[in-house]
Formats: sequence, structure tokens, C-alpha cells
Amino acid sequence: MTDTTRPPRRSRRIRIIAAVAGATLLLVGGVAAAGVLIDEGPAVPRPALLPVGDPAPAFTATDTRGGSHSLTGYAGKWLVLEWVNHECPYTKKHYALVDGVGNTQAMQKEYTKRGVAWLSVVSSGPGKQGYTTAAEADELTREKGAAPTAVIRDTAGVLGRLYGARNTPQYAIVDPDGILRYVGAIDDKRTARSKDIAGATNYVRAALDSGLAGKPIAIAQTQPYGCDVKY
Repeated sequence: MTDTTRPPRRSRRIRIIAAVAGATLLLVGGVAAAGVLIDEGPAVPRPALLPVGDPAPAFTATDTRGGSHSLTGYAGKWLVLEWVNHECPYTKKHYALVDGVGNTQAMQKEYTKRGVAWLSVVSSGPGKQGYTTAAEADELTREKGAAPTAVIRDTAGVLGRLYGARNTPQYAIVDPDGILRYVGAIDDKRTARSKDIAGATNYVRAALDSGLAGKPIAIAQTQPYGCDVKY
């Protein structure tokens, strides 16, 4: 006699698949049952990367200590704009101490001594990963031994969108005449592992060394990698 109280195997399989799919949608759409935030909301369109060789976009921004910074204020100097999010594992990679040295900190110290202005820009919006108060941003700078010229809190994302910032870390380098000379990634190792820094080609170093020496920059634009900027 056929047992009509039990559903056929095919029907049970379909229900199991549907249940798994529903759980996946729950995880992607917001908060899992355990309370872990998987996704912050709808995807935000990524800004377009700026073309090198054009005039850099003019800006005026305020740093964590109330100081004003503008493109025209750095006329005659090389300028680095570095997008950071200290909660992002890719940013952490380049600020982690390896044999007592942090990759980004070493660049900041070396190139600011050579007359380069270095602005670290935090474009995370309120309530998003990487958002900090001015005091928190300064404390993170001290804790990591970082040495930028200044830290800019771009909480409305104005400067980030103006310069096409997609990822953290991401770089823009402007020459003394206000021309954009490099846009893109810090290096060619698209990982979050600090051990990969040693064997990487550092595009930012190469661009600055060539520019400061009055030579053409061989690789002037690359695809950035890392966490999406949390606008």
C-alpha cells in the first residue's frame, strides 16, 4: 500500500533547495540569524577612474584638526591622495608592521621628507565601515605610526567621488603643475596578506621616484583593488 502521508522524494528535495535559497537571500540582504551583518545595503555605483594627463580636479577640504587643504595650496609640490579605511583588511595589509616596518608608513615618512604632500582621505559615510570622528582618526594615525601631511574626513564623499575613488587603498598623484600623473592601486599584489608586499611592484613608489627625478612615469594608471569605498 502506498504511504500518502509522506511527500515524494522529488517534492522534499525541492523544498530543501528552496529553504537553502531563502536562507542565502536572508544572509545577503541583511542580518543572519546569528546577528552578523553581511551586506550594508544597496550597491552604490562605482565612480569612474579619472584619466591621467589631465588637470586634477580642484578641491578644498578640511583636515581632522580644522586645517584647510586645496589643490591650489599645493601648487609647486607633488601631492599624494591616499584613500583609507582602517577597518578594511586591504588597508590593514599595508599598515601592518612587518619586521617592525609598515609599508604605507614608510612611504609617508620617506616622501614627505622629500617635499611631497601626502593627504590620507577617509571617505566612509556616517554609520559605515571605516567612519571615524576626527579624534578617532588622529588616534589611529598615532597608533599606526603613520605620518601623512594631514588626514581628511570626507564623510559626504565629495572628494572621493571627485577623484573617482572606488577602493581602499587607492591613490592619486598630482604633479607640481596640478596635472594628474598616477591613478590606481598601491601595487600589483591584489591580496590582503602583508607577506605579499615584499615581492610586489609598488606602483606608487615607482611613480613618485620617476616624477621627482623628472622622468616619465612608466605605469600611470592601474585598476585599484581592496574594499569598496563606503559612501
